[in-house]
Amino acid sequence: MAFSCRAGLNSAMTVNVDDILRRADWLNAPGIQDVFSAIEQDGDQARVVGGAVRNTLLGHPVPDVDIATSARPEDVMQRAAQAGLKPVGTGLEHGTITVISSGFPYEVTTLREDVETFGRQARVVFGKDWVKDAERRDFTMNALYVDRHGGLHDPLGGLGDCLEGRVRFIGDPDTRIKEDYLRILRFFRIYAAYGRGELDAGGLSACLRQRDGLRRLSAERIGHEMRRLLRAPLAATALRLMNDCGLWEIATGGLARIDDFDALRTMKDVAPEAGDHEVGLVVLAGFVREDLERICDRFRLSNAERKRMRTAWAVTKRLKQSNEMPQASSLVYEYGKQGAIDGLPCGRAGRHRNGWTMMHSEPCCRK
Repeated sequence: MAFSCRAGLNSAMTVNVDDILRRADWLNAPGIQDVFSAIEQDGDQARVVGGAVRNTLLGHPVPDVDIATSARPEDVMQRAAQAGLKPVGTGLEHGTITVISSGFPYEVTTLREDVETFGRQARVVFGKDWVKDAERRDFTMNALYVDRHGGLHDPLGGLGDCLEGRVRFIGDPDTRIKEDYLRILRFFRIYAAYGRGELDAGGLSACLRQRDGLRRLSAERIGHEMRRLLRAPLAATALRLMNDCGLWEIATGGLARIDDFDALRTMKDVAPEAGDHEVGLVVLAGFVREDLERICDRFRLSNAERKRMRTAWAVTKRLKQSNEMPQASSLVYEYGKQGAIDGLPCGRAGRHRNGWTMMHSEPCCRK
């Protein structure tokens, strides 16, 4: 399958999708081919779906591989065991089996169809209809399937959206969001990670209409999604939109220094720590120590994350109180190497309007 897409502002390229997928290392691994061979019996089919397909087409790393199949969960368990693989019923009631093959875990989920939905809870039935399975997913770029030979299956026309970086809800955006209000945050996070151009207007409008649903989400789910968003390439753009729409305040319970975060992200080339979510949160929400503690509690951050943020915040406070740039060696002595490295870009981001340059001292911290 060939597909024309915009590769840049002023150029076009033709992407041979099937060639890209056929050459994917993860699809040619013996482990996944053994999973396909085990499952595809008695007319059942299995296809990789979602992030692995999307990331491969966009040239991003593939950390995990999810497989959809028409085989029922009990058949997946039996067939995998008979093939010498290790099946684990990690989500058996939802039709999900983790099959460990050649030491790598593959999540295998039976095709599903929502019969009734109750927010996050849904009454589902297992089936063999690939279109109905695709229709219950969140975004069109995540409803792409590939078979064991690298053949792409695109039941909802999501390929163009994927290659063009358009994050578009499947079907009615309001309906998709009401099924799980976390999809509001996912809409911005997926855009920050893979998007290009402007956000889909229909999706953005639905997020605004349904934004109060964010208040129903657990702190753990919000924190997990926001940490991933903060590390994404277009985090600054996505967060500015969220802030303008009032979504940041609902999700975090506080205000955001978006201009300072913008300044922080410009430093990633010289200070990779500027892309870490701990450093980003210090700049975004660390007005005073109480704000920092609030965001740590709100996102249910770990003790290690909290310690790193507190130290970076202390360095930032020290820099704000100084009329001139302290010696890097003194910062390392007082706050430790990591604290000094984290605090320097935080401090510079907070004083970017004054043009105070301090990054030249950072290499001293890394020695």
